[in-house]
Amino acid sequence: MANFATHIGVAAAGGGLAAISGWQAGWWSAADALPLAALVSFGGILPDIDSDHSKAIRLIFNLFAVFAVIAGALMLQTRLTPGQLVVACGGLYVGVRYLAGAIFKRFTVHRGIWHSLLASGLCALIATALSYRLFAQDAEIAWLQGLALWLGSVIHLLLDELYSVDLMGGRLKRSFGTALKLCDLREPGNSVLMLLLAACLSPWLPPWPVLLGIFHHGAGFLR
Repeated sequence: MANFATHIGVAAAGGGLAAISGWQAGWWSAADALPLAALVSFGGILPDIDSDHSKAIRLIFNLFAVFAVIAGALMLQTRLTPGQLVVACGGLYVGVRYLAGAIFKRFTVHRGIWHSLLASGLCALIATALSYRLFAQDAEIAWLQGLALWLGSVIHLLLDELYSVDLMGGRLKRSFGTALKLCDLREPGNSVLMLLLAACLSPWLPPWPVLLGIFHHGAGFLR
């Protein structure tokens, strides 16, 4: 499979190119371009969240912890005193970075459900819902941010599959087919759970016609 530097490097290059291209085409502003590029880059390492000893999982849970602190501060700042808020945010950081990270390692297997298009889609929906509801982004921007995370994740899966092809030896490695898959058939319960979680997110998502409009706009550009 591709290593950490390759994953984040290719995703960052792809995200930067897409963000700048969309900005130049007038699809979004320069201020929106940077978060979109960052989300593609983050998506480029997200599938390795199930790898117990990779740089990716440490970076991912560090970012999750920072995000939890920001979200917690936004939601609790009017309910707690400054001292209580500091304690609560500190607890959120430790809980997400260490406790949640340890639990996640315990119950996940590398190249399992998180290396699938289903997981990529669920993460994209979560990012979209958070952008729209928590950060009050415009519906179109929220969908675009979810798509940016999805794009980075798919880039990761494609790279892993490409690295599973031995061009010099003319053979497929044993890891071929374990990354770019629809779901993990070895653990169907996990796939069903992800589908249920995706369905539960529906009330929190921006209007679906906005997403269809984005696809229509993109298809028109390609013609």
